[in-house]
Amino acid sequence: MSTREKVLVALSGGVDSSVAALLLKQQGHDVTGAYMKNWINEDNIIGDCPWQQDIADARAVAERIGIEFHVVNLMQEYRERVVAYLLDGYARGLTPNPDIMCNREVKFGVFRAWAKDHGFAAVATGHYARQMEMNKLETRPPGRVNGDREVAAPPVPAGEFSLLEGADKNKDQSYFLALLNQEQIRDARFPIGHLAKPELRRLAREAGLVTAEKKDSQGICFIGEVKMQDFLRTYVPDAPGPIVRASDGRELGRHRGLHFYTLGQRRGIGVPSNADHEAYVVVGKRAADRALLVAFDHPEAPGLFQREVRVHSLSWTGVPFTTPRLLEGRVRYRDPRVPLQFTPEGGGTALVRFDEPQRALASGQVLALYAGEQLLGGGIYV
Repeated sequence: MSTREKVLVALSGGVDSSVAALLLKQQGHDVTGAYMKNWINEDNIIGDCPWQQDIADARAVAERIGIEFHVVNLMQEYRERVVAYLLDGYARGLTPNPDIMCNREVKFGVFRAWAKDHGFAAVATGHYARQMEMNKLETRPPGRVNGDREVAAPPVPAGEFSLLEGADKNKDQSYFLALLNQEQIRDARFPIGHLAKPELRRLAREAGLVTAEKKDSQGICFIGEVKMQDFLRTYVPDAPGPIVRASDGRELGRHRGLHFYTLGQRRGIGVPSNADHEAYVVVGKRAADRALLVAFDHPEAPGLFQREVRVHSLSWTGVPFTTPRLLEGRVRYRDPRVPLQFTPEGGGTALVRFDEPQRALASGQVLALYAGEQLLGGGIYV
């Protein structure tokens, strides 16, 4: 981003987006801040949703930096595109990812559209990710040599953008951008992707921003410090069924609903460990009788580890793959990239075979695809 741009920064009331706005202002861009009002948690019935404090903090940051500030009401769109997706997925026994969907449908969807309608060239966020504009066809970020094979991305056409992991590997958030398309990426800006978190907080302190020491949010995207089980208990009716040991079909207990559990879950199942202190783990869900399938947490537990998996709803940050490739994948946020064989099957689906079996690949979650640090896209586990 070498020329002066009119940029709308999604100010969440946290330190990351605060510094994103600060840096853009220091770089000479025409910057405006906006808080996306997506959820207000009426009567605080499902936990702490500090949206009023977040708005106050975002407004204070804007005033300190010296930029205009707006509150953009996207509550209806958020309910339709994120909350409905989340609740429908859990009701069907899936484990959806609301943060990834929020980025695609809200931050870089309806919020981006609002920005364009109001004359902004781009939307900036506080994501720890980096963006690279490709100047010529043959230029591309280097792939990673994985054993005796090279994992490389296709050429990126001139004028398009590649997405790279954040420089701070402990904070990298590229995984959450896996379902963005090239048009969305072209209009996105990630000003803090080159920073480590301690350096970012130092910049916030030096600038006198009220968010400099504010704790990072750990809740559901824009909903706040809410436990997922509490959220589901409020909005999804109970649907009881048996807890069944997968190895022999023995019923061990009862559960309140399959939506409270996900593949690989060890805590809160409600059945005790055995005499050898081996704990049970969720290995599957059986829709026919709403059975929760469990087994002792061993590498050989049936259904817990998978070498092959199918993904659907494939999305690409650039050129789609139409032939088999050797790539890397991040099977969930914070997991390391792992080598895989990617085989397209048409219709936005593909077969993925990992070099090593992967644990607890829950239907509805997202596999992010990479070539080295470059994010290529992603798909949803069948």
